[in-house]
Amino acid sequence: MSRRCELLNTGPMSGHNVSHSNIKTKRRFEVNLCNVSLPSDTLGQTYKMRIAAKTLRTVDFKGGLDGFLLGTKNAKLTDKAKKIKKAVLKKQAETA
Repeated sequence: MSRRCELLNTGPMSGHNVSHSNIKTKRRFEVNLCNVSLPSDTLGQTYKMRIAAKTLRTVDFKGGLDGFLLGTKNAKLTDKAKKIKKAVLKKQAETA
């Protein structure tokens, strides 16, 4: 299983360990992934995802999964997130 966020496709970054004598060795900065179930208020169902802790904080700040998806550009979202966003938009258009 790849170490990628299922909402924003955030992956590992690379950098250096720097010793006291300033010797640099390669290292990876892994993403802090969490297994969560996010409820969609509009669709009335929950989605199990593996997302980054940073993304989870943003989802909480935006008011849940629906608010996060509607406020995020499609270019940043993964295919799975785009499908959920499309379903939310369709459901909102039906009720309005």
